[in-house]
Amino acid sequence: MLIQLLEADGYEVEGVAHSSEALAAVASREPNLVLLDVVLGEEDGRELLLELRVLSDVPVVFLTGRGLETDRIAGLRMGADDYVVKPFSPGELTARIESVLRRCRPARPACPVAGGLRFGELRIDRRSREVECSGRLIDLTAKEFDLLVFLATSPRQVFSRQQLLEHVWSSSPDWQDEGTVTEHIYRLRHKIEVDADRPQRIVTIRGAGYRFEPGIAGTVEAKRVPALV
Repeated sequence: MLIQLLEADGYEVEGVAHSSEALAAVASREPNLVLLDVVLGEEDGRELLLELRVLSDVPVVFLTGRGLETDRIAGLRMGADDYVVKPFSPGELTARIESVLRRCRPARPACPVAGGLRFGELRIDRRSREVECSGRLIDLTAKEFDLLVFLATSPRQVFSRQQLLEHVWSSSPDWQDEGTVTEHIYRLRHKIEVDADRPQRIVTIRGAGYRFEPGIAGTVEAKRVPALV
């Protein structure tokens, strides 16, 4: 089920059943993230984590039914990057994965040009805070520009409205309505999309949020992130 869920979100996934297979896969595949269950039949995921940490600094997210605070603290102190307690929703798991990958992945622009980003006919100049589409300048508000830059620098990465409020507005749903994000996405689409009703650049991922699609010939394609389950 987890493999199907993650593959549907664009991840390349390899599932393994035993500790020895996991160590071999990490060594050969060099994945960007490992999902590791604490209980592995007769094996202990915590012992496997210690072996993984000798081999690699790959981010590890524990999956477990042990929800006690002492268990979570022990797992994090052993080197896990996050600790997800069962039962969990698919949305929570993917959000946790994205959060860990953001923390552990070195920041880099998706498609560097002089002072900005280029995706086919769409050019974003961060120094002048100008956006050009098909040779014409697009008039964006300050927050529309900040939102577009944030999404475009992490192409194909899904962000929830809550995450966008946090990163673009430095706010949260406790202080600001998530509808603010929805409205700004709506305005952006009407300014940069060929057909705002069928967006190709800023797409909605139902139940999860939004992502920026670079996918036009001649642009830098987003690298699919392998995950090991």
